[in-house]
Parts: sequence; structure tokens; C-alpha cells
Amino acid sequence: MEQSRSLDEHRQVLAAARESLAQMGDLLHQCGGADLGPLLSEVDALAAEAGGVRCEIVFEASLRGEIREVGKSTREWVYEYAPSQRQGGHAQLAKLVDLTSARAARALGASRSDVFLDPDAPIAIVWGRVVTGEVAPPLALAILTEMDRLTGRLVPEAVPTVTRAMIELGLGCGRATMSELRIRLLAMYGSPDEVEDEQKRLRTSAFLSAPQVRSGELTIYRMGLTPEQASILEAALGPLAKPKPNPETKERDLRSNGQRRAEALSELCSQFAADDADRQGGAAESDATVIVQVPLQTLREHTGAGEVIGSSATGTLIGAETLRKMCCDASIIPAVLGSDGETLDWGRVERLFTRRQRRAIWSRDRTCTYPGCTAPAAWTRVHHVHHWLDGGLTDMDNAALLCQRHHTYVHDKRLWAVVRREPDESGRYVHWDTRPGSYDAYLAKLPENSPWQAA
Repeated sequence: MEQSRSLDEHRQVLAAARESLAQMGDLLHQCGGADLGPLLSEVDALAAEAGGVRCEIVFEASLRGEIREVGKSTREWVYEYAPSQRQGGHAQLAKLVDLTSARAARALGASRSDVFLDPDAPIAIVWGRVVTGEVAPPLALAILTEMDRLTGRLVPEAVPTVTRAMIELGLGCGRATMSELRIRLLAMYGSPDEVEDEQKRLRTSAFLSAPQVRSGELTIYRMGLTPEQASILEAALGPLAKPKPNPETKERDLRSNGQRRAEALSELCSQFAADDADRQGGAAESDATVIVQVPLQTLREHTGAGEVIGSSATGTLIGAETLRKMCCDASIIPAVLGSDGETLDWGRVERLFTRRQRRAIWSRDRTCTYPGCTAPAAWTRVHHVHHWLDGGLTDMDNAALLCQRHHTYVHDKRLWAVVRREPDESGRYVHWDTRPGSYDAYLAKLPENSPWQAA
């Protein structure tokens, strides 16, 4: 049997290895393309094992008291003798060694296998993978932190299993995924009621920030929900936020995921506000109603903006065309101002379709009426084809169901539709003229007909 090498002989091998590595870059041209990957794996394995030995050396110095003897902290000692760690890593290496040293039980001179009294303790399992180079200090610290949170909440016999699962998860997917796994591990290995207790603690941390209103810009919110709250929101939001390509026109849904979700949330709130207005006997009695002050000139000339009042969004400016779209909803009251700022009109009941009318229009149209869209009636708004602000009547012959996406599109492109008393061969009552500006072309044929002309 070959006698093991002495420490001096190993150091000679290390010196030779360093010299070999220093020369390897100049020899890479001799390496075939298919061999570069395997060569990288060999060098990476060597570097990982070297990292494990580096941890052991610092650990040995800590146990012997060598670091304290020179009056340095572990971090300072690593910084001095491991220059490569100054670029980042010396603090985590030192923290891991300090933590391990504090929990170590071996006396000087004992074998590596006797470092800890309990070989199944998380620190023993993790340190065993550190010294082989498999687990680097950042991952080791993350695992130990997570296990400190979990250990007292797991059945004792599951602690080693969970620790090893954390290591494998960290090696395969990175540190970020470990905290995501916590609740699942508690469900599988936790003491009774741990999952419920965990989620009860989350309730006091759930939040929805007040809006950071930037008039004319995006209004910013921050939100954190419990699993229960998030599951309810996503169940309602999911169907509304799906991409909706148009099978008839072949138009793709080009909205980003974030835009679709924002519009879906707005739609949910609009539906609630409209339902609340129904329950309370009208928009004026509902606390969920949006009130917008708008100059008469803005309505006449289709330029400028209205200003939200009476809520946390007070001061937010809404452009004229968007305001015209919002006036299709039962959840907004336009407060129309004269040239001297006096209130001329607080919206008019006639602009709102009654609940009976809306049910009849739902029954007639069944879905969003824009070509190719199949959004169900419950997800739509009743749109005045001839806009109410331009003198359009609030009756079924001037009504068409539109989902939020196509409601916005119809107003943006200013589209007109023909509403028939009898369905065509496809069962449709509403036929859209999808040429941009078709609404204005229709309006140009009419005399001055704004309901505000007499104001």
C-alpha cells in the first residue's frame, strides 16, 4: 500500500498545479472544440475542491485560536490571506466559519468525522458538503438560515431529510427557490397546524399601499397578499387577463402580460362599482362611483381633461376621449363646469342604461360584439354606439356590448356600428365599421346635436 503523502509533499503538488494552470491558457489552441467543455468541467471541479479546502483551513485556524491570537476577526484574517476573496466572498466565508466553529464539538487533533456531536444536525450535513466543494458559502448560509427557521417546526426525525432536500434544491435551482419551498415542506413534515399558523402570521403583513398619484402618469401601487387573498384575486383575474387573439380578423393580442393584468383588475373594479350602483339605487348613491369634474369646452371640443374628485385619486387628470369612454359606465358621474367654474350638470340619468335594459342587451348580444371576440356578457360594458355626449339616446337601438379591451379600441379608433332590430344569418345584431374614424364620418352627416349645446 502506498504511504500517504506528507503535508509538504501536498504543497509541492499544489505549486505544480498552480504552475500548470498558469500555462494552460497558452495551450488551449491544442484543444479540440469538443474537448473544451470537458476541460472546463475538470478545472471547475478542481476549483470547487480548492474552495472546500479553503473553508477547512479557515475553520482550523478558528478552532486553534490562531485568528484571535493575532488580534483579527475571521473576516479580516480571510481578507489578508485569501486575496481572491476580496473581490467578493470573504465576508460570507468568514460568517460561515464563525457559525460552524460556534457549533463544533471536536477537540484539536480529532478526525474530520468527529467535528459535530450530532452527524444529522443541519450544520453537520451542510458542512460535510462544504468541505467537498459541492456547496459554496453563500448557499450554505442560506440553507442554514432556512433550517433555523424550520427546525423547531418540523417533526424531529424529518430534519435531516429536509436539510438534504434543501441542499439538492439549492444546487439544482439556486438559493431563491428555497424559501418558496418552505410552506410545502411544512405541509409535508411540519408539526400539526404549522401551515395554518404560518398563514395566520401572514395576515398582519398583507398590504395594499396608498396610490402614488402622478397626474398624467402611471399611478403606482405596492401590494402583498396572503395565499388566501392571492388565490381569490388570481381566480377572478386569470380569465380576464388571458391573451385574446381574434379568430375572425386574425388580429393578435399584442398587449403585454402586465398590461392585460392591469386592465383585468380595472375591469373587476368596474364590475363591482356597477353592481354596487345597482344595489344602491344608482351611481349617485354608491360609494364606489368615480366623480370627474370636466369643463363644458372639453366635452364640446374633445380636447383637454377632466379631474377626479372625492377619492384618494383626487387630482388625477383623465383625457377627454378616455372620459367619453368612461361615461358608458354606470360607475362615473361627470360634473360638467361652465366657463366660470359653475356646475352646469351632475351627469344625467338618461345616459345610464337601466338594469332591465342591460339584461335585455345581454340576452340579445350574448358576448362582446367586436368581430371575433367571444368575451361573455358578464365581462362587458354597454356602449353607446352614438355617444351619449354627442346626443346619442340611451336605448337598445343605440347599444352594443364591448369587453374592456375592445371598448377602449372602439373609442381610440373612433368606430361606428349599425344596430339592427333583427339578427343576420350569423345571429348578430351589431355590425361594426372597423375603418378608423368611421364614427366621425357618421357624425359629420348630422346637424349640431351635442346635449350640452343648450347649457
